Amino acid sequence: MLREAAQEEGAEAPSGFKSYDLYIAGKDVGGDGWVYTVSGRSLLEDVFTSVSLKRTLEQDPESEAAKHPYVVGRCAIADDASIDLATQAAATAAPDWAAVPLERRMELGTRFREELLKHQDEFLRMLVAESHPVKLARWELSCLLQIYSPGSLRWYMKQMRVEKEYAGRTLLLHRQPDGVVAFNPPQNAPLPSAALCVLALMAGNAVVVRAPRSIALSTMWLLREIVAPLLKELDAPAGVLNAVCSNPKQTMDRWIADPLIDDIFYIGGSQEGLRFEQQCVAHGKKPILELAGNDGIVVWKDADVKWAAQAITEAFYGSGQICMVPNYVLVHPDVADALIAQVQEYVKGIRPGLPEEEDVLLSPVRRSERFFRLLRQALDNGAELITGGQRTEVDGTVSETGVFLQPTVLRVDGLDRARTFDVVREETFFPLIPIVVAERDGDDALLQSFVRFVNANEYGLRNSLWSRSDHVIDTFVRRVVNGGLLKVNDSHIGFLPYLPSHGGTGRTGGAFGEANYPMLKTSHVQGVSIARDVSPYEAVFGD
Repeated sequence: MLREAAQEEGAEAPSGFKSYDLYIAGKDVGGDGWVYTVSGRSLLEDVFTSVSLKRTLEQDPESEAAKHPYVVGRCAIADDASIDLATQAAATAAPDWAAVPLERRMELGTRFREELLKHQDEFLRMLVAESHPVKLARWELSCLLQIYSPGSLRWYMKQMRVEKEYAGRTLLLHRQPDGVVAFNPPQNAPLPSAALCVLALMAGNAVVVRAPRSIALSTMWLLREIVAPLLKELDAPAGVLNAVCSNPKQTMDRWIADPLIDDIFYIGGSQEGLRFEQQCVAHGKKPILELAGNDGIVVWKDADVKWAAQAITEAFYGSGQICMVPNYVLVHPDVADALIAQVQEYVKGIRPGLPEEEDVLLSPVRRSERFFRLLRQALDNGAELITGGQRTEVDGTVSETGVFLQPTVLRVDGLDRARTFDVVREETFFPLIPIVVAERDGDDALLQSFVRFVNANEYGLRNSLWSRSDHVIDTFVRRVVNGGLLKVNDSHIGFLPYLPSHGGTGRTGGAFGEANYPMLKTSHVQGVSIARDVSPYEAVFGD
């Protein structure tokens, strides 16, 4: 389990240092070396020392550099044999866990939420250590608290089992677990993504979770310190939860080839993810995809412009490196100028800083070349730069070497040519949002154009609408078919009970894309009829 003792015999670890082995079949298993986590603050405070520490520890994991206070923890690295061992352990445990009554398994969700609340301060510290601004870390926690809220858990329960009486029979529609589910959390949000494995466990599956090798600590903390103890309290079989820190391709290749894996929950880029989907299907596995998003916000002429502008600035949270933030805006020409002016005003409050500072919402962006290519293409194509467009230092000072990007707003005139802009057509993953101002036309024609534009998006994660008109709202609800979630007059990224937190269509969810409830996605429907005193002949031919 967690070791806060020496890294080597006789050596003292830094205060608060966390160390995790692999977790396989209910036991800690040594790995093939270590990967270390350096605090997010250190990368902004003393980048030279941070980079030097990372390089030194990559070359020599047992180096004295591991005792530097910037180093906050380490995780053991899995080799091929360990990855396979984790899969085998899950396959062994899966049948016994599936046999546990659903009501008992559902207790895991209730207890998991209670433990998150009990350990919320440490939850936030773990994310801040991995460069998540603390304000966004609270938002990530709010997501999990809604996913595992009492109302959501009751809804999952209703979807998992329905029982009816009919003509001397008990008819049962219930969902059975798929078996062994492998999880591949992304580097930008590994902890909250790994937490979705609890839903797969509630469905009756055994799981294997790959902690991203480059940022493994928070994932291992969650699984080892929160989930594993809860499973022991529920007398779950050893092996129902397994966690390994490993390279993505190495692990994916083995999961694809291993007949013991039933489902693979993949979170990543669209291009790679859609290829991965094809591989899964070819090998008889269920792919569950959470890929890129290119979310849109539509602002109608009767919208509350101030609140719509607040929602638009969510595009800059975490420097846009969150799949479910807005990526483009469509605005009615009557309110375009007022909306842009309001967004420009709110942008002034979106600032960089150290991750533990309460009012910080921007994260460092290490590779920004594509940001400037997208910006240059848009400007060359006729877009207008409203604000932003430069690098800054941690204090907001403009600098060619800064590790932050300014929140950047573009104005694009005309729906007809908007999709010729890559910043409109694609997910950018930067603090960069284009506001597309529609051509003047009759409202009925504009409404139809807005619906067509949203539905033509190749991606489909979330969509938002701002309008007070019942007619406009009803039109969007009935006719917008793209995406896993539609928010009306609400935060674009906010979470709610019952509604899906993930899921989408097209290049977001693949061929099987829809609203994603992991408990349902990792199970399948089975129909059952239990008859009492029913003649088979009469059941077929009647009296």
